[in-house]
Amino acid sequence: MSTGTTARENWEQRIASRSDEREAVPVPELPPPAGLTAVEGLGHVTLRWEPVDGAIGYLVHRAPAGSPHADLAPVDHLGGDVLSVPETWYVDTTGEPGTAYDYAVASVPTVTEHGEVGEPVTATAKPAGGSVPVVDLTVATAADGTPLAKPWQPMIGSERLSQLLCTDTSGGQVIGTELEAALRRVHDEIGVSTVRAHAILHDDLGVYREVDGEPAYDFGRIDEVYDKLLAIGLRPCVELGFMPRDLASDPDRTVFEYGGIISPPKDWDRWSDLIGSLVRHLIDRYGADEVLHWDFEVWNEGNLEVFWSSSRDEWMRLYDVTAAAVKAVDPRLAVGGPSSAAAGWVDELLEHTSRSGAPVDFVSTHTYGNSPLDLRPTLARYGSTARILWTEWGVTPTHFNPVNDSVSSATFLLHGMRSASGRLDALSYWVASDHFEELGRPPRLLHGGFGLITVGGIAKARYHALHLLSRLGDTELPVTASGDGADGLVQAWASRDDDGSLSILVWNHTLDQGKASGDSALRRTVRLHVQDGGTARVTRLDADHGDIATLADRIGVQDWPTDEQWDELRRADQLVAEPVELTAGVLELDLPQPSAVLIQVTV
Repeated sequence: MSTGTTARENWEQRIASRSDEREAVPVPELPPPAGLTAVEGLGHVTLRWEPVDGAIGYLVHRAPAGSPHADLAPVDHLGGDVLSVPETWYVDTTGEPGTAYDYAVASVPTVTEHGEVGEPVTATAKPAGGSVPVVDLTVATAADGTPLAKPWQPMIGSERLSQLLCTDTSGGQVIGTELEAALRRVHDEIGVSTVRAHAILHDDLGVYREVDGEPAYDFGRIDEVYDKLLAIGLRPCVELGFMPRDLASDPDRTVFEYGGIISPPKDWDRWSDLIGSLVRHLIDRYGADEVLHWDFEVWNEGNLEVFWSSSRDEWMRLYDVTAAAVKAVDPRLAVGGPSSAAAGWVDELLEHTSRSGAPVDFVSTHTYGNSPLDLRPTLARYGSTARILWTEWGVTPTHFNPVNDSVSSATFLLHGMRSASGRLDALSYWVASDHFEELGRPPRLLHGGFGLITVGGIAKARYHALHLLSRLGDTELPVTASGDGADGLVQAWASRDDDGSLSILVWNHTLDQGKASGDSALRRTVRLHVQDGGTARVTRLDADHGDIATLADRIGVQDWPTDEQWDELRRADQLVAEPVELTAGVLELDLPQPSAVLIQVTV
């Protein structure tokens, strides 16, 4: 498959098809949230409501003011995946300023359905004009604070790890060398500890073949891959897939240009033995004390036809057989799933394993274009104490989407990590590097790739966002906000280090990808109030700081940079902190949409 328009359109059609349309398991009927209010702001409307017990999220609806209740439809912020939000607030910038709309909210018990849509409130986003609104943020610097959860550190995503052994070039750069450098960078600069990737059982690693009708194993190339990871300081999350050709019931059913086989095994006993043999080998090579820190995840996105050629029932059998094979080696090993697209099959897996008895040490799933939903109520319904791992997450599920290269994707990342903090165990951004070949190798430097780091090793705005997050301290401090856009459009995350210094991240963001290039009506002035005294440094992330897409356009990069352009891009690879004046403990900042700023105060 090429990376042309036809290939992309074909992929989008295929990935939208579910593997099994069978009725989902029963879930509770939830009432709409109470206390819905709407605040009209310049260029936006901010909605707030009360939480509903048992809800994993909420779906915001809208219609022109005065429309029949039946005309209320979900607000589409163009993220391309799940529209429900986990928070009890929503900022709508998708409407026409000056036009009145009715807004209503429904509770979401599971991603596949929502409850009754509540009674609407009417609001109008104010049209542009006049002065830039001011948002006041006051940090409670003397507060005891609470431990600051860091959901970005446990895990990052990557292309299949066989790429680490690849000596081919892409864009003139050696693929394996650059992928290894990208993984080292996210470990060293951001503190990531684990990597999750596809296709560890793919035939390009030569794991399984049949000789005279009998299975033969070779884990040598897996060893090469995992040796490289461990040398960096990273551990693998072992996604158990795809199916080796000699073991596949239908080897012609494949996904991606590299031909991952998506069919069930032709022999379930041989599949079980393969998994058990691999796990035993890993323990023999790396030791139980090491491998007990690894997670073993069953398959990838079996709820999509592109990744699983059979039914949901047969995938549940795959889960049971795989989990049993892992646990037979050592019952302390962690196994989980469903590793599903768009938060699907979580209820179904927990319902199934409540009957089959198969263990679920962690629940894993994926979402794009939105904050991850809150799965704690789902686990509570089944009495599960499993960890919650979002093993894929990103700004869009769409390959070659320009939003991936934008500053808007960076503020999306900050918004999602802040939302997820404290309610899940890992939020793994997909992926570390643009050396990524699902639909072919990168055709140009800025091609809308999923990577945080480009071919050539240049940080995108999303990488800078993660790096700014990594500089937050260990103690979270309360922030009081007021003004047009406070605690919605403009968000803040404040922290204190052990030495008393402060790190405060502030950003201006909307989920609306129609505003990915910015909207002047959403610009804000921020007045940050901190303790008097001390010195401050400010690190900006916006169109003029850390935005490789804007820089590449300004210097005229075509498909690939010239040598001189590579040099200029690399000189701009790091964000620079600049000293600023604190006047009576107040710092005033211009905050375009989208943009972010890290303020560090040393006392």
